[in-house]
Amino acid sequence: MTGQAPRATVLVVTYNHAGFIAQALESALGQRTSFGVEILVSEDCSTDGTREKVIGYQRKYPDRIRLLLSESNLRSNAVVARGIRAARGEYLALLDGDDYWISPDKLEKQATFLDRQPRCTSCFHNARVEQEGAAGTPWNWTPDGHPPISTFNDIWRGNFIATCSVMYRRAALGDIPAWYDSLFPITDWPLHILSARCGDIGYLDEVLGVYRYHPGGLYSQFNEWEKLERTRDFYLTMNANLGYQHDALIRGCLSNYFLEWAEEYVRRRERARAWRCFQRYLGGRPFNEHVTARRVLSLIARLLLPAGAPARP
Repeated sequence: MTGQAPRATVLVVTYNHAGFIAQALESALGQRTSFGVEILVSEDCSTDGTREKVIGYQRKYPDRIRLLLSESNLRSNAVVARGIRAARGEYLALLDGDDYWISPDKLEKQATFLDRQPRCTSCFHNARVEQEGAAGTPWNWTPDGHPPISTFNDIWRGNFIATCSVMYRRAALGDIPAWYDSLFPITDWPLHILSARCGDIGYLDEVLGVYRYHPGGLYSQFNEWEKLERTRDFYLTMNANLGYQHDALIRGCLSNYFLEWAEEYVRRRERARAWRCFQRYLGGRPFNEHVTARRVLSLIARLLLPAGAPARP
């Protein structure tokens, strides 16, 4: 692929997505834009035929698709980082190989937004979550009422951005630090944070993509408690990675995160897990701008109720 640099890069990260990768690539190839787009596929030595499929697509669209192929399975964020470093576009959109876009105008809308909002270094849209093989109605990743602009402080409170929904200004990510590789399988949240150090996060209140939740997903393989523990580790590790420059903010967000889960487990009458979350809450910065004494005392009272007593609302 030669010639003028594209305006946007679509980075497709894939491993063992043979049943999904064609839909992901077709949704990227089907984008209608007023600017040049390159599709960069970073494939991590799949064993299910995914590699053969992406090679086939590259041969069919040699002027639109570039490949980065692992010699062995890296199973780290290095697969993402090398794609970011290789991206030639001013704007960078992420798409996991098991997700897909449902609007052909997704890239155009996001690039237009960033063109008009110079203070934003990234923007995202809502995404529909589809649970593979499960009955029930799909739900949206980002809850109703999300503000049009979010900040660096906001993104620490939780990852409200689906991977398939984000577009960054490539320059805002800077040089991807070496510590990023070991955060796997948390791939996108640290990138949102790195980008938000340089500017705000814009939100387009539209569902333009689908996040597919399935047993083979890198993060969906973990149970609920394992995910909570990994989130705790993420907060602690990122605090160290950033040299404790934002220590009060990060520890406060860690505490708020586990306080919310302690309250959730009380509602579910899972008292042992509620206590464990309360202990995690105490291990951060338990008294901060997001937590009132009344809220904490209310939770403690509910935790101390005799077993079998009705939980208070």
